[in-house]
Amino acid sequence: MAGAWRGLRWWVGSVLGDTAYARYVDHLRRTHPAAPVPTEREYWRQRYAEQDARPGARCC
Repeated sequence: MAGAWRGLRWWVGSVLGDTAYARYVDHLRRTHPAAPVPTEREYWRQRYAEQDARPGARCC
């Protein structure tokens, strides 16, 4: 039962973006090791600004 709860928590967190910053930092360090790593606040500001600039297929 505990394993199922952890799995559900991981899935919900992934869907909601809880791990997005950590995955971005990991990607940035692997592919661009000399690039500066933005703070989490800077990351989310940039991400939301990009979504607003290019809304794509979202509903609203």
